Amino acid sequence: MRTARTIAVGTAVLLALGLTGCAVDEGGTGSPAAAESAAPQKMNQKLHDALPDAIKKAGSITAVNNGSFPPYTIVDGAGSLEGATADISVAIGEILGVKIEHATVDGLASVLGGMDAGRYDLDMGPVGDFKERQAQATFIDWVQEFVVFAVAKGNPQKITDLDSACGKKVAVMASGSAEKVIKTQADKCVTDGKPAVEVQSYKDQPSSILAVQSGRADAFFSSQAPLTYFVEQSDGALELAGTGQKNGFDDLHQGALVPMDSPLVDVMLGAFQELFDNGTYADIMKAHGLEGNMVDAPGINLGVS
Repeated sequence: MRTARTIAVGTAVLLALGLTGCAVDEGGTGSPAAAESAAPQKMNQKLHDALPDAIKKAGSITAVNNGSFPPYTIVDGAGSLEGATADISVAIGEILGVKIEHATVDGLASVLGGMDAGRYDLDMGPVGDFKERQAQATFIDWVQEFVVFAVAKGNPQKITDLDSACGKKVAVMASGSAEKVIKTQADKCVTDGKPAVEVQSYKDQPSSILAVQSGRADAFFSSQAPLTYFVEQSDGALELAGTGQKNGFDDLHQGALVPMDSPLVDVMLGAFQELFDNGTYADIMKAHGLEGNMVDAPGINLGVS
């Protein structure tokens, strides 16, 4: 059976978060709804032939991720990957006629460093696409995202936007775009005569959201899709805040990334385009509740800020 999954969550992630009310896929086969949403793909011979010889010989592409980013990536204690990104990886691997194998590292810096060193061929993402990052890697964008806050139920600290975060303890993922924005806001708070934001940087999403659940942080500032997931799984303990606003970001594109000048750029763009054209992309995104994050077409380096 295919590895597509809908709301299945790795047991290790559940233990780390202390969440309740979600289905655990102990068999590793995924939920029927997600499995049915992504039919097996036919290999595209032209795209397969365009792969680097080393990849064709190995029969696999080595991908990397920087930990759980549900519902896109959910990494369990054994290192296996679930979520929308995992499902798309399977489908793209079928189109290319190779297997996409995943490794997990801590932080985006390790992802970029590992790709520069030739240890990894790509990161399926989605990773935030910004001009400054385009100097380090090439993005194949397939998601539009928004950045909001996850707070305790009732929003006791009344965090509704960046300005209201002054003097509050805000968790972010280390080295991410949200960390940069919240640190800029911390400086702005001081300039405006207000207490600075106390920025808490964590290595992954589960650690960040756990900081809010345990009271160590007042909010977690991150992408709306994973925060929506965590709120839904919190059994009423969390809610979203600051929705429907820019929150320091313009249009935010996210995608897969490959080393600059990689021969995989056009290959991956072609594979994504095939998933868009045949409806598989939409099926997978909808199966994971990501309708609001879909884009009309994949593109290269769409980030403009």
